[in-house]
Amino acid sequence: MHETNETPETDAAAIKHAIDPRNQLNDLTGREWIYALRSVIATRYPTKGAEAFAHALRRGHPSPKPPQLMAELLRFFTKRGGRVLDLFAGVGGTLLACSIEDRVGFGIELSAEYATIYRAVCVELGLAEQSMIVGDARQLATFPELGDQPFDLILTDPPYAAMMAKPKTGERKKRGQGEATPFTDNPADLGNLGYQEFLAELRVILTPAIERLRPKGYLVLFTKDIQPTRQHHNMLHADITAELLNIPQLSFRGYRIWHDMSQNLYPFGYPFSFVSNQVHQFILIFRREI
Repeated sequence: MHETNETPETDAAAIKHAIDPRNQLNDLTGREWIYALRSVIATRYPTKGAEAFAHALRRGHPSPKPPQLMAELLRFFTKRGGRVLDLFAGVGGTLLACSIEDRVGFGIELSAEYATIYRAVCVELGLAEQSMIVGDARQLATFPELGDQPFDLILTDPPYAAMMAKPKTGERKKRGQGEATPFTDNPADLGNLGYQEFLAELRVILTPAIERLRPKGYLVLFTKDIQPTRQHHNMLHADITAELLNIPQLSFRGYRIWHDMSQNLYPFGYPFSFVSNQVHQFILIFRREI
């Protein structure tokens, strides 16, 4: 019988520092996997310098997602070389992360202006362009650029049911931030739909996209709640989850919360009532089960 110095404790340590050969999801060690499971991501990304990833250009979009944040999600939900789809690509936060993390990205964006900004960002950063398709995500089947291979991940941030177009009031209005800022003026833009219309249309768009996911592939979707009214709670993350569970084969696996520490705070409701400063977004996580 061979003697060994290994103990259960050292085995556990090895698991933390090595990639388990059974891991078909990502290239993370056990220790990295543990860190990626935290429910809150609190960040303050630079807006100037090299670490800003051309924020001065990307801010041409009302809600650009930081490439560093998208890269963190890519590292958990894909392996190197994995295929990633963003149905609402904007100025390319997901695609930039794909270039950084050696993934193959495909983006669909309704606005040619935002696609142009993405390409300018790639030039400024010296990054290879991923496939950015200017078109309507409803026409997914008409884009030969996507190829026939399944996607490992859909990572996307849809416009939220006219939320960006809502006029601002109170303190933000005093500071000159009261103008409505829709994503685009295109009537096909989800950001120009009413709340219930948005939910239904989002499911219509995502249903054929889920068919393009590999079995056990993930859909990771950003959303932010809207201030409640007497008529409805406006917890958009909950309503999106309920709506998307009508898609066959899709299961809800939970969420993470992104706390954007760079958000400014305002005395909403002062001095009369409670109105929350929403400094977080929900990262909703779904999986195609078969």
